[in-house]
Amino acid sequence: MRNDKHIAERLRRKGLSYSKIAKELGIAKSTLSDWFSRTTWSRDIKADLTGRANYISRKRLRLINKARCERFEAIRESNRQQAEKEFPMLLENPLFVAGINLYWGEGDSKAENAVVRLANTNPEMIRIFSRFLREVCEVPPEKFRASLVLYPDLKDEVCKKFWSKASGVPLEQFHKTQYIQGKHPTKRLSHGICSVIVGGRGFKEKVLQWIKLFYTTY
Repeated sequence: MRNDKHIAERLRRKGLSYSKIAKELGIAKSTLSDWFSRTTWSRDIKADLTGRANYISRKRLRLINKARCERFEAIRESNRQQAEKEFPMLLENPLFVAGINLYWGEGDSKAENAVVRLANTNPEMIRIFSRFLREVCEVPPEKFRASLVLYPDLKDEVCKKFWSKASGVPLEQFHKTQYIQGKHPTKRLSHGICSVIVGGRGFKEKVLQWIKLFYTTY
């Protein structure tokens, strides 16, 4: 009859984990813990195993993050190249030039924000930029979103209808309205601030590249 405890101790001293010993000998891990958890040498082995596992885990995580970054950069580069390829022909379109200049001046330019977003109080500016997205960039209607920032005395429904007409974005595609809370509750803007939003990291990359190409061209 084999001496399981003796064999288990020999395996443990070789640096095997409870899981591996339990699998090899068919012994419950709780039994192994009862035998060895209070011994100094076994606790030292546990600390060593934990340290090695943490090191391997950190190394694996670094490799995963590196691969993810390389993949994202490859996608970004592909989007930039596509933007460069399209730019010469698009530059002949006045609506493209108008849309790019509007976004250059008023749009969200942070590359890490994976949305194309332009906010303004001028309905004509919102109308032209929405046309740029729809007619030049061929953004599908369902991809459009809009949001409003209003003073407390402005009516949400009235303002949404106003900006829906200006932007062409259906009412059901508006986000929940935000209200300005401050010391001056009376309205200063007759219809508030409207943001037209289209999500997509790749699309954002292309728009920012178009802007860069535009100002380097002129």
